[in-house]
Amino acid sequence: MHSQKPRKSVPAGLYSPEERARRDATGWTTVQGILAPLQFVIFLASVVLVVRYLWTGDGYMAATVSVLLKTLALYVIMVTGAIWEKIVFGQYLFAPAFFWEDVFSFAVIALHTLYLWGLLSGAMDPVTQMVVALVAYAAYVVNAVQFVLKLRAARLQAAAHSDTTAGVAA
Repeated sequence: MHSQKPRKSVPAGLYSPEERARRDATGWTTVQGILAPLQFVIFLASVVLVVRYLWTGDGYMAATVSVLLKTLALYVIMVTGAIWEKIVFGQYLFAPAFFWEDVFSFAVIALHTLYLWGLLSGAMDPVTQMVVALVAYAAYVVNAVQFVLKLRAARLQAAAHSDTTAGVAA
């Protein structure tokens, strides 16, 4: 006879009950909840400054500082997000629930890092730097939408879970 190992059950939604409990218990969830909108505000201000520079030729230093702040915020949220993912899912990156978001996050990081390389090496003129920043920002918007959709899915799952448990209790 051939014995089969039991299959690991896959949660019906984004989080298993254990993962949801770990997500709700860790302070890193709050950190992500603060950093994500902060990064978005920095992004909005930076877009204005970068576009202003490209449109008028004025404000290169302000635009550069804003892109550097946005890049720093991105790196911080990536590191803290990896810690959050380790606590919630047991691995630092590419947990099945956030696999594609993490993949695209690396593209976003690569583009921001390309900007840094162009700035620090002098290999890109200022206009090229700002165009690279805008391309990085476009990728960031796609990635942000991915995460917002996951957040919405998690909220819907939580609502469905509470409806189910309320129905069982009744």
